[in-house]
Formats: sequence, structure tokens, C-alpha cells
Amino acid sequence: MPNQILQVDENMLETKLDRLVSEKVEELLNAMLDAEADEITGAARYERSGERKAYRAGHYERNLTVKAGTMTLKVPKLKGALFESAVIDRYRRREESVEEALIDMYLAGVSTRQVDDISRLLWGERMPSQTLSDKLKRVYEDIDLWRNRPLGRAYPYLFVDGVWHKRTWGGSVENVSVLVAIGVDDTGHREVIGVAEGMKEDRASWEQFIRSMIERGLRGVRLVVGDRCAGLVSTVNAMLPDARYQRCMVHFMRNVLSKVSHRHMTWASGALKAVFAMESRESALEKAGQVAAQMDDRGLKAAASCLREGMGEATTYLLDEFPVEHRRRIRTNNMIERLNREIRRRTRVVGSFPDGRSALMLICARIRYVTANQWSTRRYLDMSRLGDTMQSTH
Repeated sequence: MPNQILQVDENMLETKLDRLVSEKVEELLNAMLDAEADEITGAARYERSGERKAYRAGHYERNLTVKAGTMTLKVPKLKGALFESAVIDRYRRREESVEEALIDMYLAGVSTRQVDDISRLLWGERMPSQTLSDKLKRVYEDIDLWRNRPLGRAYPYLFVDGVWHKRTWGGSVENVSVLVAIGVDDTGHREVIGVAEGMKEDRASWEQFIRSMIERGLRGVRLVVGDRCAGLVSTVNAMLPDARYQRCMVHFMRNVLSKVSHRHMTWASGALKAVFAMESRESALEKAGQVAAQMDDRGLKAAASCLREGMGEATTYLLDEFPVEHRRRIRTNNMIERLNREIRRRTRVVGSFPDGRSALMLICARIRYVTANQWSTRRYLDMSRLGDTMQSTH
């Protein structure tokens, strides 16, 4: 005898169950609509009653997409009263949970065309890109509130950078920047505290960006970490006078190595790593001077000049006022670079944005989606160490 006496066709069973659920949900919704019509008219269908307030005049069919599929509803028509349903909103074509699911897919990185395809596959109904854009306006209101929220804590460490994307500008497609700021607060937790369109990422853009955060309550900044963007250093010095500037060590090393010939690349890379392996700022600067002299001897004048010029900004993290335990995480902009990679992964799907607001909103939504987990809830640094260095330096 066969081991399996009873065999079940799972695909056929799932299809029949789906159809059964869909039919039952449709029956239930239509029964609820009938009950509402009875309540409005003051009498059941065909019932003779002196308390009748209105009369039935047939019905019209309307599709509604719900989780169980697309239902055909028979919406009652009435004479003498307006039929208002609490079961379904007037003109609504999709259950709210279905719309939320489609919007979540878009914000998570699915293109509008894919959202349309998925909608047709799951529910048999299209979600045109214009309809999706209209639904997103409610989400954008929430994003604006998040972007402009008050900053209630001190943020000793501030990481800033810009992510570039393409947008339509004056009839042509140009590269523009969205500025992003991540703060590590006095409890050691990370938080995206600023996102704004920076246009060309120049001094005016940085001034406006940092001013907006100060107006929202930014305070207690001890160190700003970023790349050598135009105008950023002077803006930090002018608007955050109590903060020091740390040039991203990784970007700085890349800048130096970009001026090194292929023949000397292995040596130069090892020499720069040796510089940043030093445990004190004095020894790092001394080692950098030696490496720069060796570069001169090898004919790498441009690389030597770049190293001498930027070494001071790239070793701020080695100052005694910053804890040794924090050095590895405050010497680079890697944290914000990883976030930018997630943003670019989403913006590449879109290509060119029609305007700055649509780009800004999508980037903000992507940031919130990526950081809504342990990224923001897990403590990033032990800030009690920073308090110890403050006491020792005064």
C-alpha cells in the first residue's frame, strides 16, 4: 500500500480557499450595505411600514479592492434620502490597508511601474502613478513635520554630507544635492536630525542648512565630521564656534592617493595607514611630515602638498578632548556614507526627478524607512567617556 493514502493538491486547495474567502467577504459587505439601507429607509426591503422614510430604487455596482481581492459591491439607491455608508467611503476604490501597503512598497524602493504590476497581480486592480502620487501627499505632510521637528537634546557629534541626484531644472536635467545631518545625542544614540535640498552644496547651502537646525534647537555640538565640501569648514567655524571640525579620514586618504601614480600606489597606501595608526596627534603629524618628505623624493609633489595641507583637519579626532574609545567612529563619515548608499539605491530607480520637492520627500521617506530599527534604538557610543574628557581638559 502507498505510504500516503490521502493526497492533497495544495495549489488547487489554496485557489479554492481564496475564492471562498473572497465570496464570503463580498457577501458580508453587501449584507452590511443592505442593513444600512434598511436603517436609513426605516423599513426592510418590500416591507410595508408607516414609519418608512425613503424607498429603494435598485442599486449600482461598484468594485472595491480589499486584502481578500476585488469585491463587486451592490450599493443601494434610495428615493427620498441620500445613502451614506459607514462601511465604505464614497468614491473609495481601495481599502485603506491596501493603499498603505502599496505606498509602503514604493517608499521601500519599489518603482511606480512595479507597484502597478504588483497591484494588478495581487488584487486585479491597477495603481496608476498619478494616483500613487496623490496618495503620497498625506505621507509628505507627515515627513514635513518630521523634518521640522524641534531638537530637544544636545548633540555632541554631528556628521554631515550631501547625496547627489538628478532633477529637472529650467528645462534641463542637472545634478543637485540633498544635505543630510546625523547627530549622536548626549545619551549616545544616533538620529537623523536634518535633511534639506542643498542645490550645489556651496557655502550658502551649508549656512542655510545649519541655521535651520540651530533654529530648531541644535546645541552642544563638540565635533562636526564631514568631507572637505566648499564652504563647510568656514560655516562650522562661524555658526558653531564651540565645535571642532574633523575631515573624514577615508575621503582624505582617497584625495591624497588620487594624486599618486600607479607605480607608487602600494607604498603610499601603506604609508598613509601607518600615519593614522599613530596613537597621538603629535606623532601622527610627525609621521605625516616624514611621509610627505618621502613623497617629494619620489616625485609625488602634488600628493605631498595635499597631505601637508589637510593633515591637521584629518587628525582632530586625536585631540585629548575626545575619548580614545570614540576615535574609530568619529574619524570618518562612514556612518552617513552607508545611509547615502541606501538613498542612492532608491533614487537610481527613479532616475531624474521632476522637481526638488519630490526628490526631497522620497529621500526623507527612504531615510526613515532605513533607520526605523536598531539603527536608532541601539546606543552607538558611551557618552560618559566624553564627560570624563571634558572634566580633564578644564
